Amino acid sequence: MAGRYRAPSSRLRFARLRAVLAAALVLGVGATVTLAAWNDSEHTSGQFTAGTFSIVGATDGVTFSEHPTAGQAATLSFQAPPTAMAPGTTTYALFSVRTADPSVAGSVQLTAPGANGAGLGQYLQYGVRTVAGTTCDATTFGGGTPVVANGSALTTGATAAQAVQANGANQVNYCFAVTLPTTAPNAAQGLSLNATWELVGTTATS
Repeated sequence: MAGRYRAPSSRLRFARLRAVLAAALVLGVGATVTLAAWNDSEHTSGQFTAGTFSIVGATDGVTFSEHPTAGQAATLSFQAPPTAMAPGTTTYALFSVRTADPSVAGSVQLTAPGANGAGLGQYLQYGVRTVAGTTCDATTFGGGTPVVANGSALTTGATAAQAVQANGANQVNYCFAVTLPTTAPNAAQGLSLNATWELVGTTATS
């Protein structure tokens, strides 16, 4: 008797389907293609050198040099000799500051040590103003910009700094006014003081 066709059982169909899927999975993995990327490069470089910062000072507003320590301090040229001050005497002196050439820009700020309050310093008063030119007297001081308030103790420093441009492009002219007040007592007679001030330079920041 001729054999009759029998549909494959569901188990057999599942086995064949799993085989087909497995083959397809293997085929998919085997068909993975890796493409090589072309590439190229550019390079750049930069050379860096630190600048320098230096300030110089002058008692005449013209002849600048360095005075880096208290022992090398520039001697202020007061208009009235400060060696025989009487009550009510005020004497004036110029000190100018700028950057050296070469130097980066920055600022300077006046400081006053506590030692300025010794001897005659306990009775003296002073003020400092910036002036437009290199003349420092009662007139220019009166029209200047305050740096230290007039009538301050010699131990008082400035609360703000002044800008100095790079390579000596500008200069700051400080006019000092030192006074022995009319209220100075008899105890001030014969006393003396070698006062010093420091102008601290700091580089500019951006």
